[in-house]
Amino acid sequence: MDTLARLEATIKQRLGASPDESYVAKLHARGLPVIARKLGEEAVEAITAALSGSPEELTGEAADVLFHLLVLLAEKDIPLADVLGELERREGVSGLDEKAARQP
Repeated sequence: MDTLARLEATIKQRLGASPDESYVAKLHARGLPVIARKLGEEAVEAITAALSGSPEELTGEAADVLFHLLVLLAEKDIPLADVLGELERREGVSGLDEKAARQP
């Protein structure tokens, strides 16, 4: 988790950089819809790698998904700790039970 915490801090710092100096700043300057779309693209690439790629391809695509998710969370000012807290809250609860509790 130290790696994700360091990455989160780096992303937060780079939000304020010049788009010419940072990929994160470039995404930030282009706005939330572009960031969300990029996360979706990376998720599709991860799915494709899972279905027809090598383990190394899936590993790389999974890293891209995590990176772009952290960029999206930073854009929305949602700390990774909040997401981890939600996962901890769900720990020990059946996925079926947790999903059913969210149904209207």
